[in-house]
Amino acid sequence: MSSEQAAYVPNELLSRLVGFRLYSIEFVMDYVQLRFDGPTEDMPVLNCDVLPAVEMPTSVMTPGQVGWADALRALIPGHVVATAEGTGQGLRIEFEQGAVRLHPDIHDVTGPEIALLTGFVDGRWMCWRPGEESFEDVF
Repeated sequence: MSSEQAAYVPNELLSRLVGFRLYSIEFVMDYVQLRFDGPTEDMPVLNCDVLPAVEMPTSVMTPGQVGWADALRALIPGHVVATAEGTGQGLRIEFEQGAVRLHPDIHDVTGPEIALLTGFVDGRWMCWRPGEESFEDVF
């Protein structure tokens, strides 16, 4: 986020995903990319440097559990119906059939970043890091 931008407002950028469709999930060594398309020219990509939990109607699947990757892929081609972001909860992206949640313990963080959201035509982006916006409790 550049110093020219206004103060960060939690969920302002993340909420722009509402109405977008999750069309692709790419597993890249030690992180995962969620790719979206939708009603605008934006093509958002959420890089999850910490693997997200998948909340289904009857269970929560966490990375390392048998079936976690299948639960994540099952969200395709769902549309984002809501998002939430804040300290103590991290990031949450809700679909019709489940949700993706990023709120790691510090021992789950293996690098300097938790997630990165890019792909908006206007150039807006956000990088979430431990101890910073919406992850002040992760340190």
